[in-house]
Amino acid sequence: MAMTVRGSLASFFLRLGRQVWVRAALFTVIAVIVALAGGFLGALLPFEFGIDLAQNSVGSLLQIIATAMLTVSTFSVTAMVTAFSSATTTATPRSTPLLIADPTSQNAVSTFVGAFTFSLVGLVALSTGYYPAQGRTILFVATLVIIGIVVFTLLRWISHLSTFGRMADVIDRVEKAATTSFELHAEAPTLGARAGGTVPSDAVAVHADEVGYVTHVDIAGLDRVAHQHDVEIHVRATPGRIADARVPLVAVTGTVDDDVRTGIRRAFRIERHRTYEQDPRFGVIALTEIGSRALSAATNDPGTAIEVIAALHRVFARGLAVERRTEVDYDRVYVPPPLLADLVDDAFRPLARDGAADIEVQVRLQKCLASLAASAPAHADVFRDAARAAFERSRRELDRADGRTLRAAMREAWAR
Repeated sequence: MAMTVRGSLASFFLRLGRQVWVRAALFTVIAVIVALAGGFLGALLPFEFGIDLAQNSVGSLLQIIATAMLTVSTFSVTAMVTAFSSATTTATPRSTPLLIADPTSQNAVSTFVGAFTFSLVGLVALSTGYYPAQGRTILFVATLVIIGIVVFTLLRWISHLSTFGRMADVIDRVEKAATTSFELHAEAPTLGARAGGTVPSDAVAVHADEVGYVTHVDIAGLDRVAHQHDVEIHVRATPGRIADARVPLVAVTGTVDDDVRTGIRRAFRIERHRTYEQDPRFGVIALTEIGSRALSAATNDPGTAIEVIAALHRVFARGLAVERRTEVDYDRVYVPPPLLADLVDDAFRPLARDGAADIEVQVRLQKCLASLAASAPAHADVFRDAARAAFERSRRELDRADGRTLRAAMREAWAR
């Protein structure tokens, strides 16, 4: 159980750190501490120093910072919300969590909010006579440092806004998330457990307390429960699947009591929406959604669809190049690995369907699938079947001249 708790806590703090308000709150606390530090640091120093400051010079600087940072913070939040809305409208809503977790934008907003808080606390402390002579000097130096940090952050933020939330930026972010998830899946498709197969007929199903998507499975926690209670656990609801009355979390062979059920349910995180962490299919689905939306009649942007195919090409190429671990770390847990055919269908079938009448998209799709088949000969049949299905869709939609062009391009790609 201790391993389960540690794994759950690590996952919790990782997800918590991606929230905008967490970083903003942390910077605000640091700003308050820095603003008040001058009041007691001056008395602790073993020497005296001071700067001949004009009357209320520090207060004037703090007033300027407070006014400017309130405006800049409002502008930054507006820019972020606009980027989120743009990505949702033009790309896919599934990309929004990746934009929210962007560290550069979070640091920028948090810095501006922290500087605003620092100036307010400093003004209040000055008005109450909180600072001694040396304390005001320390506050002045701290103010100059804050100004330098704000200027640097503002310049970096302005540069970041030139690409933040644009189509290419969204595709790159989704590609990165999909690649990370795909590589982890390729290295350990069963998450370190035994490969699942046919579930014994006498196994007892354990269902979730609520209906939702499984976003994380603590295999170490499940293995610990299995060893403690001398049972074997067959995972049925893998990350990305929805747990409900039809799909149980696991099937258990052995004696199942309330402690076993409680331990199993604690190992599963169930949420309303899918996430990228342990779900390789979700990443490629999000990328494909961007391409499908670009191929809609309202958008009609085949160039974006071609960029998505190139991104999917890189995702699969990197994932298929990863060496699979053969060691079994959790011998009492069985997990069915996602099938490559399912991943290929998720990635390329929507593009083949929605771009069936677009010759440029179809040619690029055939070249992509042929290249993946050549780079992974053991799985060539999967990509060849996807290419044939895409060609059959297009053959019925294209005119005769484009059909001949696609057939020639397909023969050339697969001949190589």
